[in-house]
Amino acid sequence: MQVFHTISDVREFCAKARSAPTVGTASTAGSTPTVGLVPTMGALHDGHASLVRAARADNDIVVASVFVNPLQFTDLGDCDDYRNYPRNLEQDAEFLRTLGVDAVFAPSVDEMYPGFSASPDQHPQIWVRTGRMGEILEGASRPGHFDGVATVVAKLFQIIQPDRAYFGRKDAQQLAIIQAMVRDLDIPVTIHGLPIVRGVDGVAESSRNLRLSAPQRRAAQALSQTLFGLRDGEFTSVEAARDHLASCAGVELDYFRVVDPANLRDVPADTRPALALTAAWVGPVRLIDNLALETYE
Repeated sequence: MQVFHTISDVREFCAKARSAPTVGTASTAGSTPTVGLVPTMGALHDGHASLVRAARADNDIVVASVFVNPLQFTDLGDCDDYRNYPRNLEQDAEFLRTLGVDAVFAPSVDEMYPGFSASPDQHPQIWVRTGRMGEILEGASRPGHFDGVATVVAKLFQIIQPDRAYFGRKDAQQLAIIQAMVRDLDIPVTIHGLPIVRGVDGVAESSRNLRLSAPQRRAAQALSQTLFGLRDGEFTSVEAARDHLASCAGVELDYFRVVDPANLRDVPADTRPALALTAAWVGPVRLIDNLALETYE
C-alpha cells in the first residue's frame, strides 16, 4: 500500500494503475482496471471497514482518502468540532493496509485548498452549492456544511476519477446529496450506499463516538432504540417517538423526522419508502442516526 500526500502523485498512481490490463477477479481479464474510492475523514472504525471491503470486492484498485475537510465545519474560526476531530494518520493507514487498500490519499489542507485560512476571504472561490437539500435537517443546524461536503467530494472525484465510490447510509442526507450531485452534474461514477454498522449496544458507528464517556455512550443508545421502536410500532406516531427521545436523560434532541429518502421531504409515517432520521447532542458530541421504516405499520 502506498500513501500519497499530493494531488499529482495520487493522479499518477491512478493513471498507471489503469494503464495495466487487469489480471484480478474484479474485472474481466485484460480489461481496463476499475478504481473504487472510499472517502473518509479518518478516525476509522468498523463502518469504514465495511465500505473498504465492498470496494475491494468490486474493484481492481481501491483508493481511500483521509482528509478532515475544513469546509464542512461551521464557524471554522471558533470550531471545537474541527479542532477536536480525532486525527491519527499512522493508525488509519495501518487499518487500511490490513483491509487490502492499494493507495491512501492524505493531503494537507493547503494541498486541497491552496492559501486556505479560517477567513472566508481565503476560502475557495468556487463551491458546489447544494440548495434546499443542503439547507434542511442537518443543514439547518450546520449552515454551509453540505456545500463543503459536496465541494470536497467533487474534488476527490476529479482527482481520483473513480468508477465507484462508497459511502455509509448513516449519513443519509450526505448520501442523498452526493447521489443528486452525481446525477445532476453527469459525473461518471457509481455511488454505493452501504448499511449502517452498529455496536453491540445499537449505537451507530461514528468517528465522534471516541469522544463519548461511558455514561454518554449509554445515553446515546436512546437514538437507535427510538428509531427501532418507531419502526416496530412501539409509538403511536412520529410525534410520540420524538417526545420520547427528547425526554431521555443525557440527550439534547435537535430533530426527529420521517422523510422520503430520495428528496428528504417530510412524509407521513405510513409512506413507503420512508426514512426516519434523528440528530441529538450527547455530551459534547452531535450524533446522527436513521432507519428505513419498511416494516413499520
